Amino acid sequence: MNDKELMSIVRKISYYPKQRLEQFNSLKLGQQRDVILKLSKNVQRDIVLKLKKANFISLLESLDDDEVADLLQLIPQKKATSIIKQLNNSRQEEISLLFKFNPNTAAGLMNLNYIKVEFDDSIASVALQMRKHEKRTGKIPVILIVKSAILLGYLPVHQLGFGKPKEKAGKYLKKIKTVKYNADFNQVLNIFENNPHNKIIVIGERKKILGLIYSDDILQILHDRETSSLYDFAGVNTEESVFDPVKSKVKSRYQWLMINLGTAFLAAFTVGLFDKTIAKYVLLAVYMPIVAGMGGNAATQTLAIMVRGITLKQISLKTAWKTLRNEVGASLVNGFLNGVIISVIVYLKDGDWRIGLILAIAMILNLVIAAIFGTLVPLIMKQLGKDPATSATVFITTATDIFGFFAFLGIATFILM
Repeated sequence: MNDKELMSIVRKISYYPKQRLEQFNSLKLGQQRDVILKLSKNVQRDIVLKLKKANFISLLESLDDDEVADLLQLIPQKKATSIIKQLNNSRQEEISLLFKFNPNTAAGLMNLNYIKVEFDDSIASVALQMRKHEKRTGKIPVILIVKSAILLGYLPVHQLGFGKPKEKAGKYLKKIKTVKYNADFNQVLNIFENNPHNKIIVIGERKKILGLIYSDDILQILHDRETSSLYDFAGVNTEESVFDPVKSKVKSRYQWLMINLGTAFLAAFTVGLFDKTIAKYVLLAVYMPIVAGMGGNAATQTLAIMVRGITLKQISLKTAWKTLRNEVGASLVNGFLNGVIISVIVYLKDGDWRIGLILAIAMILNLVIAAIFGTLVPLIMKQLGKDPATSATVFITTATDIFGFFAFLGIATFILM
């Protein structure tokens, strides 16, 4: 099945929930394996909860251990535990191990595609063990060299072809980095960044080998996190996909929209405080969206830079002063430049220099407000243990709307009334 055919099936299964289970069951096992991995979490959950137990077990047996653990996370723990007990005996222990760990720790990221050999084992013996593993799993394992169950390093697979059969595996030992099983994702990422390898070993208490993590898995998680941040930025549930039905989309979005509705009322209330000014100078209403829009855009630019800096650990709330000062300085300059341009345009268009002056001053003030909130809000969110992109946009756009309208209409009331 090529990619075009695969995505065609994925779309059919995703878009037509009533026929979803029937369509999935009509596929061959190999096709089911490819399709289930392409579906959104919501659709995966719907399918695995409705599949007959025997069919679900057959599907799991065709997947890698880490993929099995991911699917089992979608169903109630009691049912998942029961299903694990009915898997192939050789896989039960491995999948149980993966399933019990927090998915955000090193142990939750690892897979079990390795074999352990002794330092004194011969190359011929190691080659035999590797072939047995490959026959059982369909994968060439990482060969870890141990002594008294303690990790010493690994044996590059290609050395099996160059070494003599009776030579000791330890002769070709290569060092490999390790990470504690309870290390978080950022700690794992830091090891890969500072020690460019394509894999690291996860160890438990007493330095017991638990599994390994490939750099490709980390890259995939980084990609998923970028997508997640983009979803958070827009107020969309991370699990939502383009294939989800109306009900799922409403469920994942309505809370954010309710919050935004509340903040919109705050902005409307601010405008209502100056209804007499607007009634007397209707032209003000024409230019109000410019002030709010420019503030929102400036805040979004600052927020994007801050989120990136927080992710790369370049900044924290304690070290934010210089960045805040630079952002405010840049906003003052940009506000002045844009203020001059808009005041000239307003004067040429409407012949009222006072409206142009009001817009220019409000523009400068709102861009400064955008810089302050765009810098501090994501840092405060991080300090509170929240994703800096998740709710920062709500607070920032509320601030630029309310303070922008207040500044614009307040200055207009002072100058015009």
